[in-house]
Amino acid sequence: MTGEARTPERAGAEPRPALRHGRRLAMTAAELDAFLAAERTCRVATVSADGQPHVSPLWFVWDGSAIWLCSLVGSRRFAELTADPRVGLVVDAGHDYGELRGVEIRGVAAVVGDVPWSGEVTPELAEAERLFSGKYPEQRHVRRQGRHAWLRVEPRNISTWDFRKGRAASAQAT
Repeated sequence: MTGEARTPERAGAEPRPALRHGRRLAMTAAELDAFLAAERTCRVATVSADGQPHVSPLWFVWDGSAIWLCSLVGSRRFAELTADPRVGLVVDAGHDYGELRGVEIRGVAAVVGDVPWSGEVTPELAEAERLFSGKYPEQRHVRRQGRHAWLRVEPRNISTWDFRKGRAASAQAT
């Protein structure tokens, strides 16, 4: 990845040194927010008790400071995150090299609300449920079947990249 780490003040993420061309290819805060609002699937990386990595796709929402996941409580992902809350997430898009863009988040996951979730929208879940219902209206009933629980991922590090910026900068230089 070539993107620069971005430190959202509201999320308390720690910056990482930018790689070569990182500042030029990094997303702005507004671009990050728009990208995470538009994309539907993230890849969630967890680690088992014996150190084995596990990556699974999952829908998500971004509230401007944290990623919210609604995970099956019987899943390997949920078991691993409740045992070891360290998590990595990637959201990316693009087909050709010059179109690639994405976000990598490393952070800590915490269960919020009942396990499994009863479907009651409490104040602590109101914004996550509003965002999720807006982004995935076809799945609202699924989360309320008593098999899911909410996880809030607090970013410790956010890295972004948008290779389209490199292409635009190259075109301007010529």
